[in-house]
Amino acid sequence: MRRLVGTGIMFLAVLLILLGGAIPGSERASAQTEKTYRLVPADFGIYTDGTHPVETTKGLNDALQRAHEQGYNKFIIPPGTYMIKKGVKGQPNLDARINMVPDMTLELEDGAVLMKEPNDNEDYQILYIGYGVDNVTIRGGKFVGDRDQHDYSRKDHPYSSGTHEGGVGIVALGARNLKIEGIEAYNFTGDAIIIGGRGQMIRDLYAHHFVPGAFDAGGNPTAAEGWIRTADPVPLNHELFRQEPYFELSNNINLPADFELIFLDSSGKMIGSKLEAKVRQRFRIPEGAASFHLAFERATNTGSYVEVWWRVPSQNVVVRESHLHHNRRQGITVGGADNVLIEHNTIHDISGIAPQSGVDVEGGYGENGFLNTNIVIRNNTFYNNGAYDVILFDGNNAVVEGNHLGSRGKIGLAVSPPFTGALVKNNRFEGTRLVIYHDVTLIGNHLSDSYTYIEGPNVTIDGMKFTDASFIVSSSRPFGVEVRNVTMIHNKRADSGFSIWVNPIRVTNMTIIGESRLGVISAGDTSGNVFTNLRMIGHSGGGLPRGTYNGCYFESAPGNKRELEASGAGVYVFENCTFRSPIVPLAIYNKEADITIRNSTVILDGDSNGINVGSAKSFVFENNTVKANALIRPTLELVKINDYWQRNDPVDVMNVVIRNNVIESNIEARGISTFYAGIGAPSYTVTDNTLYNAKLFLKENDVQSGNKELTK
Repeated sequence: MRRLVGTGIMFLAVLLILLGGAIPGSERASAQTEKTYRLVPADFGIYTDGTHPVETTKGLNDALQRAHEQGYNKFIIPPGTYMIKKGVKGQPNLDARINMVPDMTLELEDGAVLMKEPNDNEDYQILYIGYGVDNVTIRGGKFVGDRDQHDYSRKDHPYSSGTHEGGVGIVALGARNLKIEGIEAYNFTGDAIIIGGRGQMIRDLYAHHFVPGAFDAGGNPTAAEGWIRTADPVPLNHELFRQEPYFELSNNINLPADFELIFLDSSGKMIGSKLEAKVRQRFRIPEGAASFHLAFERATNTGSYVEVWWRVPSQNVVVRESHLHHNRRQGITVGGADNVLIEHNTIHDISGIAPQSGVDVEGGYGENGFLNTNIVIRNNTFYNNGAYDVILFDGNNAVVEGNHLGSRGKIGLAVSPPFTGALVKNNRFEGTRLVIYHDVTLIGNHLSDSYTYIEGPNVTIDGMKFTDASFIVSSSRPFGVEVRNVTMIHNKRADSGFSIWVNPIRVTNMTIIGESRLGVISAGDTSGNVFTNLRMIGHSGGGLPRGTYNGCYFESAPGNKRELEASGAGVYVFENCTFRSPIVPLAIYNKEADITIRNSTVILDGDSNGINVGSAKSFVFENNTVKANALIRPTLELVKINDYWQRNDPVDVMNVVIRNNVIESNIEARGISTFYAGIGAPSYTVTDNTLYNAKLFLKENDVQSGNKELTK
């Protein structure tokens, strides 16, 4: 059997409220015809004036249950303020909430308010939708927490966090086919909405459960150096597996994330296997399977530990056209769900206790958390949130599209390393930051007055627009980030700009317009970058990263006083590029710089020196055109090796080849100058150049041939 090497991933822990009170059962089909139950509050002892929370909570639950038992599929709550009781501190309080029934639309008419009684509990809910409560729609009304009246001074028990971040409006754990539409939820001590999973640990496996070896193709134990396996089969007889025939491994310690899985029938015969299984992957139990074996590529069982879990995510969930605001922790937490759509909502003023995010996709508890899959967040509006608008922390496959992310000075979107397969498309980031670590495709987004940090690997940026924004790429591996079809516009000459750090990247079809105090492209110690059709128009000078530039265009701002430099210690190649500036179009100042400029055009629009090589390991300048049509001083040098003021210093430009270029000047200036190269300068090659009006100004030991000085 094939062997796999796995690596563990450390995940950041986050609080997820996992409550009991589930209603077990199989998925129920939605009713085909609507049968409406309109609540008459007085019939159930329900008060509509915000008083008598005990009676009101019981009455609402009794009415819902009766409507369900009588076959109704729509339950209408008329206008009024309904106080939901606070419960007893430190107890489950399953009756201190509305417990939703399956196959039901709960509709709150305009003016209907469900309000939590002020309390000092760390955890509470207004509406709970548990496992087995499927095919539910929640529509309209207000859900109001007790944030402003809450007593935060006491813990529920000595070992609790004491943060009081568990007060939630709507909690769904393991529900299927859920819609939440047109609600308003605010003032909760925690979240407006939690969409999570239902789970239970079935058993845990310790070091003594493993022995050296693995399994052969028939599922028989075999010696295998560097491997450990379960000594005895792990049974699959828990009653929960009869409800949902799925399990997963979680919380692996001193065990790789990859493993081999073998299913056995009641006689011990192998009936199936999975050779590339992973921790936190959900496995369906095959028909007839009674137990399973595990094999890990690890030399010893010392300190080994892993847990076997039964978990059911919420599935097929929609939250749309809702207004979620002024909650302490989150607008929406997705903490164990599959196939979730969050669209056309307004989420703002989420602040008070971390993470303080509009939407947080985070399963919680690190390797022991729930997995999130297939999440769509689109066409929502976010603003004034305390730390984030959207977090994709862990899970896979998400689309973040068409949102307005406007929490200024905060993070509009963060995609953390545990999340894979994110598409971020056509969003507007206004004053917010974008932080991307891994496995993301960004298409068509617009960022203004913002900050973007990309680490990668496996990140593609395509069709992006930045206005007065910083764009920083710090690729964690060579070419782990690709940038294409990007426009950056600098209007304010602020601390905006494009930066590349750590490892090289590829940049294709990028246009940078306007000046930034940070210069053209900030660069750390990267080399080997590849730029194709990079256009810098109206730049403010500064350094260029080492790399290859194909078909690029560099045009200085008219009043710019700072040179464009290729002064890193390494290789620069400019092929079919254009440099245009009223001052030095390109300067080289590094003894270890290896510069090649070929088939390019240099246009000097002012009374200034041209290409300036102050120091370099190698400078090759061939098949180029240099045009200087605004010179006043004849002593200016258009292709210049070293400087008059350094003429008596030791040479620091070692190898020079200048050949087959056309140099044009409006006056009789120095077209090619090597005369001031410095003490001990070697012989340079200056051949087959054509100079119009300009002259050669060369030292004696240079190799010269085929050069022409013509008048034009």
